[in-house]
Amino acid sequence: MKILITGGAGFIGSHLTEKLLEQGHNVTIIDNLSTGRLANISHLTSNKKFSYVIDSILNVNTLESLVKDCNQVYHLAAAVGVKYIIDNPLLALQTNIVGTENVLALANKFKKKVLLTSTSEIYGKSDNVPFKEEDDRLLGSTHISRWGYSASKAIDEFYGLAYFREKKLPVVIVRCFNTVGPRQMGQYGMVIPKFVKNALLNHPLTVFGDGKQSRCFADVSDVVGGLIKLMNCREAEGQIFNIGSTEAITIEELARKIKKMTGSKSKIEYIPYDKAYEEGFEDMRKRMPSIDKIKKITGYEPEKKLESILQRIIEYYES
Repeated sequence: MKILITGGAGFIGSHLTEKLLEQGHNVTIIDNLSTGRLANISHLTSNKKFSYVIDSILNVNTLESLVKDCNQVYHLAAAVGVKYIIDNPLLALQTNIVGTENVLALANKFKKKVLLTSTSEIYGKSDNVPFKEEDDRLLGSTHISRWGYSASKAIDEFYGLAYFREKKLPVVIVRCFNTVGPRQMGQYGMVIPKFVKNALLNHPLTVFGDGKQSRCFADVSDVVGGLIKLMNCREAEGQIFNIGSTEAITIEELARKIKKMTGSKSKIEYIPYDKAYEEGFEDMRKRMPSIDKIKKITGYEPEKKLESILQRIIEYYES
C-alpha cells in the first residue's frame, strides 16, 4: 500500500513512518521542518520504499500530486507545542485550518482515506475527567493565544466530519493526549524531554504554577499502533477517538521522579504561568482521556507504563 504522512519528519510522524515501513508499505512524507527534523528520518533514507518532500501542506500543487499517488493519508502536520503556538499564532492558525482544508479537499478529489490527528486541547478548561469524545468543550477568552490552537483543531474536526457526512469521504479523527518518547524535543513546551535534558545536565527543573496539575503520558509506540488500527478499521470512519494513557501524575511529582531516576542534582523551581508564557495564560488542572471507545473498537490498550517510558527517554538523551 502507498501511504502519505503529512508532518512525517516530526516526533510522532517519524515513529509512524518507521512502523509502516516495517509492515512493508511504501511511505512518502511531506514536512516543512518547522518543528520536524531531518535527523528524525535520516536512518530511513536508504529504504527504497521511503521518500520525503520538504514543503508545506499550504502548497497545494505539491500536495496534490502526493495525495493522488497514495492510498491512505495520515494527516499529522500541524503547529504543535504551547510555546510554538504562542510565539507563532498566525502561522499556527493558517497551518491547522488552511492546511487541513487542503488535505481534505484533495483527499476528497481523489477519494483517499484520511486519518486526522486532533488534540486533547479540544476539551479546554473542562474538569469533567476522564474526558469522553462527546463531552462539551470549555474554552477561555480569545485574548489568550493557546485557545486559538484548540479552536483551530476543532475546526479541523468539523471539516473532517463535514467531508464524511456530505461527501462520504472516509475520515477518522483521533485526539492525542500527551504522547511522549525518543526524538521529542523540549523547546516547544514538551515537559518530559525538557525535564530529562535539564536533569542530565544538573540544570534547574522549571515547574509552572504550583505543579499540582496532572497529566497522563502515553508512549509513542503505543499511540502509533493505535493510529494504524484505527486507519484500517471501517467501523471507525466518521468517528472521533481519544488515544493516550490513563496513568496520571502531577507535574511536580514528574519532576521529582525524573530527578531521582537520573540521579540529578537539579533544583526544582516554580514560576508563574504569566512569566513562562503570556499574561493571562490558563492551564488545565487535570487532563485524562477516557479510552473506552478506542479499546472497544480496536482493542487498543497502552502497554508501556510511565516508569519504562521515562527510562527509554532518559537513555535516548544519554546517548
